[in-house]
Amino acid sequence: MIDLRRRVLVKEARGDVVVAGFVHEVRELKNIVFLILRDSSGFIQITAKRGSVPDELFESLRKIKRESVIAVKGNVFQSSIAKLGLEMEPRDVEVLCEAVEQPAIEFYRTDIIKTGLDKRLRYRFLDLRNPKVASIFKIQSTICEALDSFFREKCFREVHTSKLVAQATESGANVFPVDYFGRKVFLAQSPQFYKQMLMAAGFERVFEIGPVFRAEKHHTPRHLCEYVSIDFEMGYIESDEDVIMIIEEMISAVCQVVSRKCKEELGILNVEVEPIKTPIPRIPMREAYRLLEAEGFKPEYMEDLNPEGERRLSNIVEREYGYTQFFLSEFPWKPRPFYTMRIEEEPEWTRSFDLIWNGLEVTTGGQREHRYRKLVDQCIEKGLNPEDLSFYLEFFKCGIPPHGGSGTGLERLTSSILKIENVREATLIPRDPERILP
Repeated sequence: MIDLRRRVLVKEARGDVVVAGFVHEVRELKNIVFLILRDSSGFIQITAKRGSVPDELFESLRKIKRESVIAVKGNVFQSSIAKLGLEMEPRDVEVLCEAVEQPAIEFYRTDIIKTGLDKRLRYRFLDLRNPKVASIFKIQSTICEALDSFFREKCFREVHTSKLVAQATESGANVFPVDYFGRKVFLAQSPQFYKQMLMAAGFERVFEIGPVFRAEKHHTPRHLCEYVSIDFEMGYIESDEDVIMIIEEMISAVCQVVSRKCKEELGILNVEVEPIKTPIPRIPMREAYRLLEAEGFKPEYMEDLNPEGERRLSNIVEREYGYTQFFLSEFPWKPRPFYTMRIEEEPEWTRSFDLIWNGLEVTTGGQREHRYRKLVDQCIEKGLNPEDLSFYLEFFKCGIPPHGGSGTGLERLTSSILKIENVREATLIPRDPERILP
């Protein structure tokens, strides 16, 4: 048996080593077998010539099925003949797991066979063998690494809040109910209430990267029923502008790290990460209405923009300002949650915003109302019963600093950085209204 503890990655293989991975391709000529081995780092050509290797080894190599998992021991050297640059002369081979059938989808030669996204997602374990698809998630891992470093450097404390909640955070119509020992609870739409609880606890700065759930029956390239949210909350702020500046720094830092650390993956995807120009424009909603109307698009006044409005406004901002991102700020009170801080002298408008990136809403955030009596009044104004939110409202009875924060979709952030059109492509295991497998 081959000792897998001696295994090295293909890209590091030189001299007498053990490599292991998937059989990418087997080609047989009269007296020679070429086997292409693939691991997470790349490819290597294994060349066996009849007479140069034992007959038993030669026969074993020629009979191995594509996508079987094997280990090979031999001598690796640079080759001017092998297309891959690296060649291995085998001395021993072991089939670790034989492929009993051929793949249900074509996951590598996409230039020959175009497999639809739905089928690719059904066979995600095969789809992820495609180096292009795998590169997306290698980059996404680096994005999370960069986020973690950024928040810690800014003195944010990482927290992990419950995903089972007694009360919907946003809208009761968009939650997944769960039977909790005979009581109805919900999967959390966001960690919003708990982030604010921690402000009341005196934590001052917290962040969480974790799953959230939205029971929205959307079938669009931008919506998911489960996604990863990058949330933070910070105390002792003057206004939502303090939150906006953190987000600017955050996405700028992420893009710098991805550009520096993911050169190989970006090359595979043929994508160049654009540096973030700061300060990113702030476009108040009132100005957005005016800009859109001047272009012949009629937004619904005192409401959020629909996706078409966001795309059109993005085109205007890129044309007029030269930016692919902008903060859509000072949202009207009507579409915002009851806990949003209103502008004191203009209460029909709020200190809240969205970050729009290439026409896609990536982040939502703002300043929260921290005064108990005003919060109760706003709750009633939105048609909510304060008694139903008593567990939340009690956070504000014993003092809480002015605070604000935001939530950013990891999948949407990844899509924006890598210029991916369908957010499912940037989701490891997507969940939408129909998809529950794999």
